[in-house]
Amino acid sequence: MKEILFMTVDLGTSFIKAGVYDTEGHCIANASEPVKDERPRPGMFIQRGEELFQSVLRCIRKGSEALGERAANVEAMAFTGQMAGFMAVDKDWNDVTTWSCSIDTRYSPYADRQMREFAEDFLEISGTNAPQMCSKFEWFCHDFPEDAKRIAKCVMISGYVLGKLGQIPIEEACIDGSLIAWSGMADIRNAKWSDVLCEKLGMDKKYLPKIVDSSAIGGTLCEEMAKITGLKAGIPLIAGAGDKVAGCVGAGILDIGDMIFEAGSYGGFSCMVEDYRPDREEHYFDGIIGPMMDKMYAHKYISGSGISLDWFAEKFAVSQNKKEAFAELEELAAAVPPGSDGVLAIGLMGGSSMPYDGDVRGLWMGHNWAHGKGHFYRSLLESFSYDLALTIDRVKAKYPEYDLNRIKIIGGGAKSAFWTQMLADVTGCTFERLDREDIALWGAAILAGNGIGVFPDIREKAKQHVGIVRTFQPDMENHEIYCRYKELYRQFVKELHPYYVRLAQLAK
Repeated sequence: MKEILFMTVDLGTSFIKAGVYDTEGHCIANASEPVKDERPRPGMFIQRGEELFQSVLRCIRKGSEALGERAANVEAMAFTGQMAGFMAVDKDWNDVTTWSCSIDTRYSPYADRQMREFAEDFLEISGTNAPQMCSKFEWFCHDFPEDAKRIAKCVMISGYVLGKLGQIPIEEACIDGSLIAWSGMADIRNAKWSDVLCEKLGMDKKYLPKIVDSSAIGGTLCEEMAKITGLKAGIPLIAGAGDKVAGCVGAGILDIGDMIFEAGSYGGFSCMVEDYRPDREEHYFDGIIGPMMDKMYAHKYISGSGISLDWFAEKFAVSQNKKEAFAELEELAAAVPPGSDGVLAIGLMGGSSMPYDGDVRGLWMGHNWAHGKGHFYRSLLESFSYDLALTIDRVKAKYPEYDLNRIKIIGGGAKSAFWTQMLADVTGCTFERLDREDIALWGAAILAGNGIGVFPDIREKAKQHVGIVRTFQPDMENHEIYCRYKELYRQFVKELHPYYVRLAQLAK
C-alpha cells in the first residue's frame, strides 16, 4: 500500500513550525523557522506579509528536504496557528496592512470604543469578549486611508498563506469556522457573517472571506510554489483550524463535556459544548466553533500567563538556565502552604481578555517582611489557577447538565507536577497529563486526512493516538482553603479596576 503523508504548518508569532505525519500519527519529520518582526516603539509589533511568507516557504522546504524521496508521498497540507489578529491584502494577495496580532496595540482606542458601544452584541452574536479584526480594520482605515483603498480582502494569517501557496483568486479567500468568533463580525450560532454586526460596525461584507469548515479544501499547491517547497503540485491545501481548536482535535477533545487546559504562554481552556450559551453575568469565556461546525467550545485564554511566569523566573531566580530557574522557584514555593501565607497575586500583567479589562496589571498584596520568593512565585501560580477555576465555575453554571470534573492538560506547564497538582486542588477537578506534546500539528494532520477522505471519522482517529501518562487527584482539604482565596481574587480583579486606571494616568 502506498504511503500517505500530511504536511502541517503551525503559524506562530515567533516561529513557523512544520510537521510531517503518517496515517498512524507518527511525526516523520519536523522543521522550524523564525519569523521577523519590527518593534519601533512600545505598542507597535509589525510582521510584514512577504517576510512571513518566505519564512513559511523555508520551513516547508526544510520539512520536505528531511523527507527526501518520501516528499512525493505528501498528499495534503493543513494549517494551524494564531487565532486572533488582522491582515488585509489587495486583489493579487499583496500585503497591504502587515500582519497585526494582539501584541500590536495601536488599535486599542478603536477596540475600547467598539466595546463600549457593542460589547453585548459581540458576546451574544459573535461569541467574544475581545474582538480584534473589526477594530483593527477600523484603526487601519482611519490611520492609513490611502493604503486602505487597496484592500480587497481581510484575512487571517492561515488564509493569507493558503491563498499565496495556491495562487487562488482573491474571491476564493477563505477562513475556517474556528477563527471567526474573534473577528467580532460573525454569527457563530449559524457559522456566517452577521448582518447585524457588520451593519453596526460599517463593514462591507465584500471584504470578508468565505467561511468553511476545518477540513475544507481551500485550494491546491500551484506549480511555482511546488518547486520552491519541494512538494508535488496539485496537493490539496486544507483550511485547518486555529491552534486551540487544532489542539482539541489532536488531544481528542471531541465529546460533549470534554475539557482541556493548555498551560502555555497564553493559558487556554476549552470545553466542548452542544450549543453556545453566553456568560452575560461574568464574561469568563467565549464561544468558538468546533472543527466540523456542528458543535462548539466554551473557551478562555489567560493573557500572558506563561509569559508572566517566564518573566518572574528571569528576574528573580538565581540560575540563568530556564529549567533550573523553575526548579529552584518550585522548591521554594512547595515549602509555602496553600494561600501563600496570605499573599494574593494578580498575574494579568498585560490585561484581562475574559472578562475584558485592558487596564489590569500585575499586583501582589498582603506581603510583609516574613514573605520570600517562594510566596511570591506560589501566589502567582495560584492567581492563574484561580482564573481557570472561576472559568470552570461559569461553564458549570451555564451547562449544569454536563459532568465537568476531568481536565486534560498539555503545554510547558503540564511538565510541572507541582503546578498541575495545584490546579487540581484549586479547581477540585482531576487533571490528566497527555502523552504527546504536538497536538496542534497532529490535529491539523487529522483534519488534512479528513479533508481528502483518509480519516472519515475525526473523533475515532484522534482517540486512537493520544493517551494519559499521569493523573492528579484534587486534595479536597486544600480545595476548601483555595475556594476562599478564589472568591477574593475574583472580587479584587473587578474592584481594583479604577485604581489601575488612575495609576496608568499618573504614569503617562
